[in-house]
Amino acid sequence: MEIWWNQSSTDDFILLGIFSNSQTDVVLFSVVMMVFTVALCGNVLLIFLIYIDSRLHTPMYFFLSQLSLMDLMLVCTNVPKMAVNFLSGRKSISFVGCGVQIGLFVSLVGSEGLLLGLMAYDRYVAISHPLHYPILMNRRICLQIVGSSWAFGVIDGVIQMVVVMTFPYCGLREVNHFFCEMLSLLKLVCVDTSIFENVVFVCCVFMLFLPFSIVLASYARILKAVLYMHSAQAGKKALATCSSHLTAVSLFYGAAMFIYLRPRRYRTPSHDKVVSVFYTVLTPMLNPLIYSLRNREVLGVVRRGLEHCRMGSKF
Repeated sequence: MEIWWNQSSTDDFILLGIFSNSQTDVVLFSVVMMVFTVALCGNVLLIFLIYIDSRLHTPMYFFLSQLSLMDLMLVCTNVPKMAVNFLSGRKSISFVGCGVQIGLFVSLVGSEGLLLGLMAYDRYVAISHPLHYPILMNRRICLQIVGSSWAFGVIDGVIQMVVVMTFPYCGLREVNHFFCEMLSLLKLVCVDTSIFENVVFVCCVFMLFLPFSIVLASYARILKAVLYMHSAQAGKKALATCSSHLTAVSLFYGAAMFIYLRPRRYRTPSHDKVVSVFYTVLTPMLNPLIYSLRNREVLGVVRRGLEHCRMGSKF
């Protein structure tokens, strides 16, 4: 790791960004910052509500709080630097800062992808084995699920960060992105990186399809369990509890697969940047909204909190 700290300021990278100084792009930048603010506030609020209300101290909400924490860290990894560069007119990022961005981004995306997959297993156990749910999803199992998700992502992020940042870079070091995205950075390397890119592609396939296969298997069993339910009302309730998770899964995996599983000849920087905004800013904003607006327990906590504040303001 000593190679990082020996880099001089001349080794800074230039982030070309996604916005110019045109009036249209200023408006788009303002929209992105509004989405960023909503994502920040929404995830902080959801974590706070789950922490303070004992009725939300269940495995599903524990996983949801960790998902919100990942989303919170994800939006803070790239957006503030993008905003500072746009507002200041400076486009540079230090060598160390670029490495940190890569490490955090890969770690958080990998962790969130696996956690979303394992959350589907939690829903399967809750619906198909409700009587055994407290045993099958006890505290130790929940901590193992969350711990393995974080560990899986962090290990992958550290490995990719170290490898990418030890490559020799040459030329103008202009990254055609609004953050140090790994695939964009590899285009600036002076040596052949095809082997590493193939390894990364295989890793991406594994990291996306492993949790996605868990999702498919879990929901196939959930659907089977719902079909065997004698009560139509119970079946609707079971599907309703899964709809929020399915929406979040579709948004996350759809964007990630578009970015990392497309053939190289179909990749364009403009498409990659737009989709990156989608799953680094928009998805973290939508997740707390999806889980709160579609969830009676969370809405109940919000309603009770507002009533408590209203009662308190009268005295």
